[in-house]
Amino acid sequence: MHHPDVYLGSIQPYEGGRPSAIAKRLVEGMLKLTPLGLAGDEQAEKSYHGGPDRALCHYPREHYDHWREQFPAQAEQFCAPAFGENISTLGLTEHNVFMGDIFRWGEALIQVTQPRSPCFKLNYHFAIDDISVLMQQTGRCGWLYRVVSTGMVSGDQPLELVTRNSDVPVAEAISIAWHMPFDEEQYRRLLSVAGLSASWSKTMLTRITSGKIEDLNRRLLGR
Repeated sequence: MHHPDVYLGSIQPYEGGRPSAIAKRLVEGMLKLTPLGLAGDEQAEKSYHGGPDRALCHYPREHYDHWREQFPAQAEQFCAPAFGENISTLGLTEHNVFMGDIFRWGEALIQVTQPRSPCFKLNYHFAIDDISVLMQQTGRCGWLYRVVSTGMVSGDQPLELVTRNSDVPVAEAISIAWHMPFDEEQYRRLLSVAGLSASWSKTMLTRITSGKIEDLNRRLLGR
């Protein structure tokens, strides 16, 4: 049984950086899950965060051990929900969660739509110049959900797999998108996944039509 810790955040200003809702807090008790996420949770830059396809962010708690080992001087930073996740669990990772998976959570149903795409704002928040790149390289990215069916949810209610809709683990989607050279066949494989986010569908289609991989530095490094 995968009982999640649940987190909410509000948009805050950051001196020298952009406003962000990455700073989240643990909440207990029943919460309303809407088509756009948990009631009371906010997203700063809605062109890149939030929306129906990215209503919830899930980050595996076990990944924090890796980050504490990599950055011992900043170890105290690396505990949930440092990456701005809404859901943290032990036992669910990019290797055993699949693209398109639908989970029951309390009264709601949620579907995996894409891996999280690490961005340069994480570098600022952790004061580590390339943590976005390291997340992408190691595949410790987490993933996002859409809300298939709304309802009341809580950390006392487990995530239960209802249906598996593809043979593509989240880890493999990360590899196809960011670790492998251009491969139209694999992009079409991702496009066939039920529930793939509109953003990732657009990216894969653009690669196929242009015959090249887009520049990732703008997202990862802000340049």
